[in-house]
Amino acid sequence: MMFGDWLDIGPVTQIEAGTARTLPVQGGEEIAVFHTMRGEFFALVNACPHRKGPLSQGIVHGDVVTCPLHNWTISLRSGNALGSDEGCVPSIPLKVDAGRIYLKRSAVVAPRAGPAGTGARAA
Repeated sequence: MMFGDWLDIGPVTQIEAGTARTLPVQGGEEIAVFHTMRGEFFALVNACPHRKGPLSQGIVHGDVVTCPLHNWTISLRSGNALGSDEGCVPSIPLKVDAGRIYLKRSAVVAPRAGPAGTGARAA
């Protein structure tokens, strides 16, 4: 089952086709989850590699998002800037199973180290 290594972030119906939603990450960068018009889902850190524009507010077309600040186009598959632009935004492994969206836990939740000898672990 996917629950150990994967974080359930909700049903696919929460994100309309052609749009994105954000997921805040405590101690990390916000994640944007995209739903393409073809029904595919992708997740990227919500910051354009150019000037950190909010990719979740960009226009989704095909498997690309256009940053709302300076029109950079970013591949939803790889996070790479396209065309003559250079840069990359981290992509987050994502799976859809039984109508629910899952993100790779290790890419979203940083392990927390507790004081030595306490056996503390992430909640």
